[in-house]
Amino acid sequence: MAEQPLAIVDLGSNSGRVVVLRIDPAGHLEVLADARSPLRLARDMSNGGRLSSEAIQRTVDALRDFQAIAVGTGARKTIAVATSAIRESKNADELLQRILVQSGLAVRIIDGEEEARYAFLGAIYGIQAEHGMVMDMGGGSMELSRFRDRTLVDSWSLPLGALRLSDRFLETDPPSESEVDEARRYVQRQFDEYEVPQLEADEQLVGTGGTIRNLAKVDRQTRTYPIPRLHGYVLTRGRVQDLAKLLVARPMARRKAIAGLNADRADSIVGGVLGAETAMGVLGAGAMTVTGQGLREGLVYDAVGAASPTPERAREVSLAALVHRFRSWDTGRADRRARIAVRLMEALEPDAGPKLKERLSQAATILDIGRSIDYYRRYEHTADILTESDLAGFSHRKLALLAAVVRQAGDETMKVGLYRPLLGPDDRRSVARLATVLAIADEIERRVAPGKALPAHCEERKQEVVLHAPLFDGYRQGLLEARFGRAFGKRLVFEPQA
Repeated sequence: MAEQPLAIVDLGSNSGRVVVLRIDPAGHLEVLADARSPLRLARDMSNGGRLSSEAIQRTVDALRDFQAIAVGTGARKTIAVATSAIRESKNADELLQRILVQSGLAVRIIDGEEEARYAFLGAIYGIQAEHGMVMDMGGGSMELSRFRDRTLVDSWSLPLGALRLSDRFLETDPPSESEVDEARRYVQRQFDEYEVPQLEADEQLVGTGGTIRNLAKVDRQTRTYPIPRLHGYVLTRGRVQDLAKLLVARPMARRKAIAGLNADRADSIVGGVLGAETAMGVLGAGAMTVTGQGLREGLVYDAVGAASPTPERAREVSLAALVHRFRSWDTGRADRRARIAVRLMEALEPDAGPKLKERLSQAATILDIGRSIDYYRRYEHTADILTESDLAGFSHRKLALLAAVVRQAGDETMKVGLYRPLLGPDDRRSVARLATVLAIADEIERRVAPGKALPAHCEERKQEVVLHAPLFDGYRQGLLEARFGRAFGKRLVFEPQA
């Protein structure tokens, strides 16, 4: 698996996009460059099914710019594909020839089945979902990919793109109630015609594509939310319905001012939200997990032959990629701290499950990255880096729990309410216990010479826990003993050892 950059160009019905990615041997993707151009090819197609000379030139200019970005970023290869609008165009050959002559880039038209497969490969890679359906909403079409055990089993390509629905049904500004109803009925008919099944009880809906991500971005702006990134964000059907009411009611001029809405999507977002809302209803989906990856990333995984990892493996790989970006991170220290923490947890709570141990080990492993910013606020900085980073395999709740453990390890007064609505009162006990163990493990690890055997172990004596560890300062012992009592309801006693 090569680490040299790959450029992916996606000529969609609404916009064109280039992304330059590097994939490491473990399968982690790093974005090196990115650009987007609102081409509106689906709208141009309404004139007799042919792309106008203006649309062709606009697309050629965008592709020349994309190729310049790819070359400037050091991409060893550029993979370019075209989707719905171009594959339906009567003069697609003219466009592709012009692109080849003026940019040297050979663009391949992919069919709906290929588009669905690539979208699935990209979407599933970093999402916690074993069974379900990926919904990729573009400007001209909607691709659906059903999967079991993270393996693709069926796919559909429906003419339900955001720009297509907007242009076909929503003629007035803002759209009338009859126009909105007809758009919804059309989406329903397409699902019936293509015989798309409802989700089973153990299946979940995963959403990708620019329209879906922009809806998530708008929704996130309407409430206080602790994680900035969109990957892993959950849109409930109720919140999509609220977004539909908001977007349908506003004329274009006022719609552009909605916080989080990309200005160049103001003319297509209403069709998009109606398509997404109706699709969720037809599929029986109460919620949709939004992924930051899709078609473009799927093309990379396919090109290098990368298999989709388990969510556990994805978390491991992405965390490893993150920590190696920081000079302050030391693999020996991180490993020692993690082993001390897990050993203490196993002694204190023998029934602790693998999820708690994994979270504690991750927190102990990643802790030192915050030192790169400020040693004295390393816990806080590490927590912030966690919620800002492109970590794969983590739900937003898992990220919030991990960040809360790290932050509270450095500040016992931190409240889990900082991570509302992802965390609540029921999480206080677990976070407090893991944070306390992490704080103790960090104190012990700082007193262990590199290469030495781990000295810490503990034993229980009735309501007392005796910890044998190289911690000699009575004041520091007292602080940790008091904290331990609040978290575990037991007395901690240090018995220092060299």
